[in-house]
Amino acid sequence: MKLSYDPRHNIAYLYLRDKTSEVETVSVTDNLNVDLTKDGTVYGIELLNANEQLSGLLPGKLLIENEATGESIEVGLP
Repeated sequence: MKLSYDPRHNIAYLYLRDKTSEVETVSVTDNLNVDLTKDGTVYGIELLNANEQLSGLLPGKLLIENEATGESIEVGLP
């Protein structure tokens, strides 16, 4: 899994898997798109106007939490 952010276009993208085929983009809202592979598997999630959508959520940090073990790690964002 990979999270990327493009500050020029203010878009965040959460890659959930490696791209193995073409994807179809489903627009959920004006600011949220989901990319699906032909078999319906979620490839990734795109957040448009990302800084507004993510504001107030641990500013400058990404929290990765394993709910099964209770372990978590914070990663600083540039």
